Amino acid sequence: MSEQQVETAVLEEPAPVRVVGEVPDTSKGVFRPITVVGNPVLQHPCETVTAFDEELSALVADMFVTMYAAEGVGLAANQVGVARRVFVYDCPDDEGVRHIGVVVNPVLDELDPAQRTLDESAEGCLSVPGAYADLARPEYAVVRGQDQFGKEVVVEGTGFFARCLQHETDHLNGYLYIDRLSKRDRKDALRQMAELTPRYEVVPNA
Repeated sequence: MSEQQVETAVLEEPAPVRVVGEVPDTSKGVFRPITVVGNPVLQHPCETVTAFDEELSALVADMFVTMYAAEGVGLAANQVGVARRVFVYDCPDDEGVRHIGVVVNPVLDELDPAQRTLDESAEGCLSVPGAYADLARPEYAVVRGQDQFGKEVVVEGTGFFARCLQHETDHLNGYLYIDRLSKRDRKDALRQMAELTPRYEVVPNA
């Protein structure tokens, strides 16, 4: 998921940012080119992770490096060509709290109708570089899964962070955010993408 840049006027000294999670050691990873819309790996559900080993840890490290280099706030494994159920995130919520972490084998909770207040805001994606479109999503989300070591985790998010959790889980289920748009809005997003050159290395589609 990509972060839309918004200019704001800072009138007062900003408060210290609260961080939930641990800042990763990016010296352990390398950048991997990002797959873009049209690549088959983005169009199918990813495989469940069963081995919590050094290979998984290396993948997670590379995903953090790639996400930061591309200026994203979330990244799923199939966005670097690996069809496994893993995503990483470093994303703020609407209260300015910074959330950092990894979710392996994520499953989104089904929300009670009373919790399904929708927020229609601009959404972007590193696999649809340069494009944004308004998309309604619940403003609250809960994802259950495991961390990179196999320990069970429950991640709860509101606002922009809730959108990120839903967006990344969608990726691992074989969906891009543009798949949730009307045909007209999807076409517009693809037009935006075609008109810009990605600022990071991508995998050419065959």
